[in-house]
Amino acid sequence: MAERWEDLQCQGLKILQDDDLYSFTSDAVILANFVRLKPNETAVEIGGGSGVISILLSAKNSFKKIKIFEIQEKMQKICEKNIIFNNLSDKIELICDDVKNFRKYFEVGSVDVVFSNPPYFEVSKFSQNSVKKVAKEEVCLNLTDLISCAKNLLKFGGRFYLCYPAGRLQKLLAEAEKNGLSLKRLFFTENGKGVINLLVAEFKKGGGEGVKILPNLVTNSSDGKFLEELKTRKFLK
Repeated sequence: MAERWEDLQCQGLKILQDDDLYSFTSDAVILANFVRLKPNETAVEIGGGSGVISILLSAKNSFKKIKIFEIQEKMQKICEKNIIFNNLSDKIELICDDVKNFRKYFEVGSVDVVFSNPPYFEVSKFSQNSVKKVAKEEVCLNLTDLISCAKNLLKFGGRFYLCYPAGRLQKLLAEAEKNGLSLKRLFFTENGKGVINLLVAEFKKGGGEGVKILPNLVTNSSDGKFLEELKTRKFLK
């Protein structure tokens, strides 16, 4: 075990991570700054990992409840510890199950917001520990199932937020359109050398036409150093 506590530099919140399993990346911080929640809304996070996105959202938004689906037992234990340590058990609930079984916990069309930093790489032959592989590759959850679950969870007019590789935009849009999710806001992240890596998007169930394309977000300086301001910056609201 290589557990360590990391200060999120946000209202005293801390996250327990295990370097032998899977540690969160800048994707999680970016998505947490992009998701918008309202005081009366219930949200679902698909694939919560350590719970970092939902925990950051607790400091950045008012909401009724967030429920996290996490399929991996080792990550479930870490996520539960993080929820309890940060005194968020009344606001954030962990569901130890595959999101594809969501009908055991929710009625179809009952959730206001769904968000996810999903496993977005195609399954490879690359050797890595099983926890990292499930977290990063489409071993247990592919794009088709992710979008289908989001669509079925959401109320009409509900919102879906996610990070995804920029190079897979066409496939993402095709799946979203097939499921009645309309793209409403979109931006791309780039490194300090102008390379586009990631897209961050908001979809609306039953939304009409019209997309707001936001400025690219530069995540690194020209020498490759991660920009520390991303940890606290409220951008693109």
